[in-house]
Amino acid sequence: MTEYIVLIFAAIAVIIVAKLLAWPIKKIIKLAINVGLGVLMIYLVNTFGGAIGITIPFNIVTALIAGVFGVPGVILLIIIGFFI
Repeated sequence: MTEYIVLIFAAIAVIIVAKLLAWPIKKIIKLAINVGLGVLMIYLVNTFGGAIGITIPFNIVTALIAGVFGVPGVILLIIIGFFI
């Protein structure tokens, strides 16, 4: 009988921990997807903008900026590139 009680409490604990961790994991997955899209946007800017002299160096900082801020982040990186 006590094994069942321990099993029930363990199951409840696992459910509570899973619920607590689900929110941060969703945020991390969303950030990873946005970073991937940011990398794609940087690639497209470098591919098509290279002909007119617009390039964005590809590194983790530029990928995070493009991923977090999206298109405005890529535009910001292009503007910063003109000043550097």
